[in-house]
Amino acid sequence: MQEIPKGWYALDIGPASVKLFNEAVQNAKTILWNGPMGMFEIDAYARGTMAMAHAIADAYALTIVGGGETALAVHRSGESENISFISTGGGAALELLEGKVLPGLAALPDRPADQ
Repeated sequence: MQEIPKGWYALDIGPASVKLFNEAVQNAKTILWNGPMGMFEIDAYARGTMAMAHAIADAYALTIVGGGETALAVHRSGESENISFISTGGGAALELLEGKVLPGLAALPDRPADQ
């Protein structure tokens, strides 16, 4: 792994990272993607994110995308229809998976399932 020099920014992942991540998702049974791979809103830095959107959409897995930016990236890649579930609530989705109580759900009254 290379360090990013002080004052520099990482704006995208490179081809070697795309290849490694692509190999990892192809063998996964479930993929949770939360956060784009770079500043995909600028075309020059969108390659990594778009490559991962295609790789995740092509994987034979349950695919979950969380977060508004990641949902937008998947939409821009044209792969929305090939993702199992897309949520704009990235942080909330991660907190739910951590087992935390979400304030919006906690505020709902308890009711029997048959009502």
